Amino acid sequence: MKNNMIKQFIALVILLASPLVMAQQNFDDIEIQALKVRDNIYMLVGSGGNITVQIGAEGVLVIDTQYAELSDKILAKIRELSDKPLRYIINTHHHGDHVGGNENIKNAGFTLSGGNVGAALSTAGQGATILAHENVLLNLASDENVSTELWPTLTYFSDKKDIFFNGEGVRIIHQPNAHTNGDSIIFFRKSDVITTGDAYITSFYPFIDMSSGGTLQGFIDASNAIIDLIIPEYGQDGGTLVIPGHGRLSDIGDVINWREMLTIVRDRIKDMKDRGMSLEEVLAAKPTRDYDPRWAGQGIFSTENFVTAAYMTLED
Repeated sequence: MKNNMIKQFIALVILLASPLVMAQQNFDDIEIQALKVRDNIYMLVGSGGNITVQIGAEGVLVIDTQYAELSDKILAKIRELSDKPLRYIINTHHHGDHVGGNENIKNAGFTLSGGNVGAALSTAGQGATILAHENVLLNLASDENVSTELWPTLTYFSDKKDIFFNGEGVRIIHQPNAHTNGDSIIFFRKSDVITTGDAYITSFYPFIDMSSGGTLQGFIDASNAIIDLIIPEYGQDGGTLVIPGHGRLSDIGDVINWREMLTIVRDRIKDMKDRGMSLEEVLAAKPTRDYDPRWAGQGIFSTENFVTAAYMTLED
């Protein structure tokens, strides 16, 4: 029974992690809302992952692109913020609710030429540069049903990638084995804003995409990396601001609460596992019961999925 349960769970994870899987919804009803985070940084909310937009004299940089069906609305909202050319797209990972609009958003812009970070693999006029960790490209390329137009045009393979755009240093930092094996968090150094992708969310328990190398410990490590970058404003809500993959704008207190939840649940499940409890027994013991009212969601964000993936990715 245990093996069958695990096989069924892994099959579900692989299916739901596909870039082509999207929520069944009427995209005509979705409105794109823009929140000014700080200076020239905006957070766009619609359906799918949150989008970050940086604007300035050199152009527009976009982090993640939600679904293709929303591209016209997303571009219209960006044009309300800036009439400058769209230069860069950064993908935080490969899931469809974050890369589905890559082709449309890319085609609405064009790449800088002459010694710029995008010039290595793209030429001027061929659309905006799509930048991501190489594992994003590998994950997308492994699915023969995914168009090559969604693929990154420029990848990095080290711990980090730095670019300078709109008068600001932008550091892209790889977070291995958190939500996926290709997660990036992006730190806007001058604006003091961090975009996390799904390595940090505020809505539900995390989706640990085991089919793409995700682990509970990787989520905790990513949380620590985010917190290490944050400088709080003492005694107040403020300081470094954090744009999550899903949910509301955050500060250090929110990320610390998230990390503590993950850490406590990890320790509970590991203790049960070390005592020889099976997955079924751990699920029955409800190690997340005090957190469920705040974090439990549906489908891939359900308590059962979270506990199952946590159990399976913790080392014996």
